[in-house]
Amino acid sequence: MVIADTGETLTYRQLDDGSNQFARVLRARGLKPGDRIAVQMRNSTDFAKVYWGTTRSGLFLTLLSTHLKPAEAAYIVGDCGAKLLVLSASLGETPQALAAERASLIPSVQTIFFADGEPLAGAEALDTAMAGMPAEPVADEISGFHMIYSSGTTGRPKGIVLPFTPGPIDEFNALEGGSADMMKEFEPLVMFNAGPLYHGMPLSCMVVPQRLGGTNVTMRKFDAEGVLAAIEKYKVNNAHFVPTMFVRMLALPEEVRAKYDLSSLIQVTHAAAPCPVEIKRRIIEWLGPKIYEYYASTEGVGVTGITSEEWLLKPGSVGKPAWGPIHICEEDGTLLGPDQPGLIYFEVPAGRDVSYLNDPEKAERARHPEHNNWFTVGDIGRLDADGYLFLTDRKDFMIISGGVNIYPQAVEDCLIVHPKVLDVAVIGVAHAEMGEEVRAIVQPKDWADAGPGLEAELRDWCSTRISRVTQPRSYEFVEDLPRLPSGKLAKHELRKIYGNPVVMV
Repeated sequence: MVIADTGETLTYRQLDDGSNQFARVLRARGLKPGDRIAVQMRNSTDFAKVYWGTTRSGLFLTLLSTHLKPAEAAYIVGDCGAKLLVLSASLGETPQALAAERASLIPSVQTIFFADGEPLAGAEALDTAMAGMPAEPVADEISGFHMIYSSGTTGRPKGIVLPFTPGPIDEFNALEGGSADMMKEFEPLVMFNAGPLYHGMPLSCMVVPQRLGGTNVTMRKFDAEGVLAAIEKYKVNNAHFVPTMFVRMLALPEEVRAKYDLSSLIQVTHAAAPCPVEIKRRIIEWLGPKIYEYYASTEGVGVTGITSEEWLLKPGSVGKPAWGPIHICEEDGTLLGPDQPGLIYFEVPAGRDVSYLNDPEKAERARHPEHNNWFTVGDIGRLDADGYLFLTDRKDFMIISGGVNIYPQAVEDCLIVHPKVLDVAVIGVAHAEMGEEVRAIVQPKDWADAGPGLEAELRDWCSTRISRVTQPRSYEFVEDLPRLPSGKLAKHELRKIYGNPVVMV
């Protein structure tokens, strides 16, 4: 394992020894197979030791976003029943509050460790606890797994319970199979992903290469030029990105991009959020037809995929389903025809189901009213006549203005390719007459451009590219947009900050 921007490395001997030592720490603290712990950690070599130590001792690891506030993190820790917590002190307010106020915030937690050698008041040193333990496996070794919580955009986040069956720790389990099939053909496998390890695909980009004996290259924090340098230095042959990363890399001056040898890349995969058509086209022109896109969810109810060659024939599509048909339906469950947008339902095979920890009602709401094995996670899309899926947006993000449904993604895709725009988010804000109106929150490439001049340019830009009813009625300029490290916009935060009523006269 390599942390490219810090130079940290982890050999397989260090990973095996360290994970065994952490497994023994867990047993010494009274934790047994089936128990749960939680972590809020940055990308680091300690993360890998903690992950494998937890899973090789039969425990379940709840992964906390590094962006959670203390109350949000405390809710998840309590909801999942974690008995032990591992924190990175450099993440700031939240780990400090959890450690200092353990008795009131997270009373179920018996032990808190600080990782990465960064002292944290109220917590024990992880490296000290591990140093006194043998590096041999625990006697009752059996595999455990991890749990990821939903983002909670429409309420409190819920733990997504996947159908995991414990078995020997040195064998792939069924839930790792899809990613493994894509990576097994690379020899040697050198996998790059700069996303946070608490998120599904970045975690898979660590777990699967380590199972296969490959190298996982990651970063503590994404840096566009640093990514190119890491690909060249470590001869990365398989890389995974989210569309925001593509935007940032394409924003680099052409002479900077040309400095780096990226010829080792065989496959580039992306997902997590819809990719604007123009951005995807530019990436294919730059890196070649080695781009593979997929669409899936943490719930694991379905997946689609599309090659570069297919995408060039179907620009904007995320492909056809890899298993199980897709159905597009109205909110009441009525089936829709080709090119009609609606809720995306995956028809899942027997034995696959949606389950949320402590919330069976949420799972029932995800089920189609007439078909028990059709599930939705709230995304909206359409199927064309050839069965290719096109994503429209999240149901929860839809703006209704004057009775017209407006999907922010289409407006964002228009604005993001303006040469002076680095990032953009579109939300609905209250309007006395129309109900809602469209507001664009724009991060310029150069902050000096922010202001009425750029707003006028963007209004002209939109006027020739998208319909009048979908064009933003107001603009805000910001120096940074709150994006989750997964690449998704934190729109619930944007609504809190910028969603104040604006009445057009």
